[in-house]
Amino acid sequence: MSKPPLVIALAGPRGFCAGVDRAIQIVERALEKFGAPVYVRHEIVHNRFVVESLRARGAVFVEELDQCPDNRPVIFSAHGVPKSVPEAAKARRMTWVDATCPLVSKVHNGAERHVAEGRQVILIGHAGHPEVIGTMGQVPDGQMLLVETVEQAEAVQPGTPEHLAYVTQTTLSVDETADIIAVLRRRFPLISAPHKEDICYATTNRQAAVKAMVRGCDAVMVIGAPNSSNSRRLVEVARKAGCERSLLVQSAAEIDWVALAGVRRLGLTAGASAPEILVETVIEACRDHFDVTLEHVSVTEENIVFRLPRILAAE
Repeated sequence: MSKPPLVIALAGPRGFCAGVDRAIQIVERALEKFGAPVYVRHEIVHNRFVVESLRARGAVFVEELDQCPDNRPVIFSAHGVPKSVPEAAKARRMTWVDATCPLVSKVHNGAERHVAEGRQVILIGHAGHPEVIGTMGQVPDGQMLLVETVEQAEAVQPGTPEHLAYVTQTTLSVDETADIIAVLRRRFPLISAPHKEDICYATTNRQAAVKAMVRGCDAVMVIGAPNSSNSRRLVEVARKAGCERSLLVQSAAEIDWVALAGVRRLGLTAGASAPEILVETVIEACRDHFDVTLEHVSVTEENIVFRLPRILAAE
């Protein structure tokens, strides 16, 4: 029997961003320099394939610093950590490496600057996400308020509305964040904004690529982890762009082939913490069920590279 035809519209950019690539390299370089085990506080990035690959090489993933021995290196994840974490590592005289994405560090620095200049800060983000926990941990208690929705933006009551600033999580929906910012600016005309948009280039580019790719698609598949904020946002962007049949899968093993029955054009992308090998395996799995034609939909090229921490520099 002949296979039904399927056009896969492949979004570009997709997959690893510079911050994720740097974080993974940090763990790999630390294993080379210090030997196994190397401890990592929280998942280095939100992707099971990446985490399991590094675990197989000797990385030990823990949730809190007190689960790490004093005599082994510890790495802080790309999402960032509260200030109290490196302070505790210093107090224990541990060897530690900060793999926080430089674009997340930029948000941290902005929040600290605002507080130093006497402003209360509103953080636009998702409660409980490691990046949000890390950002809120950069300033004293009470100096940062979390806003997740337009409704919360309408209701928030800062203590110093005339001395106010906002920062954002780096992996949010560009459109939804714009709506929240519009409310804050209407309610607090003097609110200070970041010098440059906090939502990172990779998040923006991947959402723009989905919007371009989704036209004419019967379904959209996003490869990423369920705890990956940027991956979940890509699913939301695809649905809001008109493709209700948009879903998140971690790998080819999770694909519901019955749900793809009748699909003739499939949009395919990957979150910023998903490696390209997962995209390749999904395409190969599709070839087992369909006569596949690939179509590339690219909105921009990315060439950003972040340096590794000095402690891991080649000797």
